[in-house]
Amino acid sequence: MTTPPPPSGPERAAVEAGAAERPADPGGPEGPAAETGHRKPRRRRWPRVLIGVGVFLVIVVLGVAGLVWQRESSYNGNIDRLHGVMPGDADRPGPGAVGTENWLLVGSDTRAKIGTTGGGDVQWKPGAQRSDTIMLLHLPADRKKAYVVSFPRDSWVNVPGYGAQKINAAFSYGGPPLLIKTVEKLTGIRIDHFGAIDFNGFKTMTDALGGVTVTIKKDVYDPMRHVEWSAGTHKLNGEQALTFVRQRYNLPNGDFDRIKRQQAFIGALAKKAADGGTLSNPLKLDRFLSAFTKSISVDDGVTAGKLRSLALSMRHVRASDITFLTTPNRGSARRGKQSVVLLDRTKARALFEAVRTADMAGYMRTHGGGNQLGTVS
Repeated sequence: MTTPPPPSGPERAAVEAGAAERPADPGGPEGPAAETGHRKPRRRRWPRVLIGVGVFLVIVVLGVAGLVWQRESSYNGNIDRLHGVMPGDADRPGPGAVGTENWLLVGSDTRAKIGTTGGGDVQWKPGAQRSDTIMLLHLPADRKKAYVVSFPRDSWVNVPGYGAQKINAAFSYGGPPLLIKTVEKLTGIRIDHFGAIDFNGFKTMTDALGGVTVTIKKDVYDPMRHVEWSAGTHKLNGEQALTFVRQRYNLPNGDFDRIKRQQAFIGALAKKAADGGTLSNPLKLDRFLSAFTKSISVDDGVTAGKLRSLALSMRHVRASDITFLTTPNRGSARRGKQSVVLLDRTKARALFEAVRTADMAGYMRTHGGGNQLGTVS
């Protein structure tokens, strides 16, 4: 794909994308800076803090709350509240350390309100929806940092009632409740809240910002969508952005590289929103936040007051305080005809224990390995 040279100044996310000889076997369900400049008054700092975080749920949490006195009714009304998403208390892990919160975040093919609660009048059909991105957002009690743990979508895990399956099959088979149960069984971590974003939301948010610039290090061809990405900088419109974050085939490390792409794009999107004149342009900011809030769904326990309180508690968080990690694994393997990812149970157990006991700072000192917002190793 050839795009015109971007204007100077936008933030860029460097993404490893090399060409492999042939696509990996998909197997299973298939799916898709710190602040710069001087400090601004608090009225503008809240949305800036929000956008700098880059994790989609934190974006909406802080963005909506930051402008709550201006557009609370409108933004809050855009957000879907899903009923019956959180499992009952029976056979669930106990609450985490006092003051901590754990959010399960997914990126999916369609907005989560369409048949994902698995209860009530909804008749869940296997394969009706897929989760291409699964992340655990851990917020320490002091709210000085945040940690985002990505689960490879092909992780081979036990799905309650279905046995050994890829982790994204849980969402396909039973929506958010089954995915939450699966993650809780795997990690021993209690999930406090759930959030989902329609991948098409990437399109509307990107277009609301006038495009987002990324840098690709090596030529790579996407055989699924017949797109050639040349090395260099590309200013992506919404449709191109969606293609970019969903590519997995022909990347050297498959889904692992897609995870890096998605994290890098989120960082570029966040920084463009923070530094591209969005905050100083009420109309552009309104378009961005409106597009975003119309693309997300959360559990019905996430009230407007909850968003407000969380935003206040995280008002000092900066991009450099956010760490991305990927669940430790032993790489790809075969299970029957499927290509799967085998988790490293010993190393993963240490990470999950750090989340449960609120000792992520200690874990990072011992194990390291995290990526800051939008960076790719």
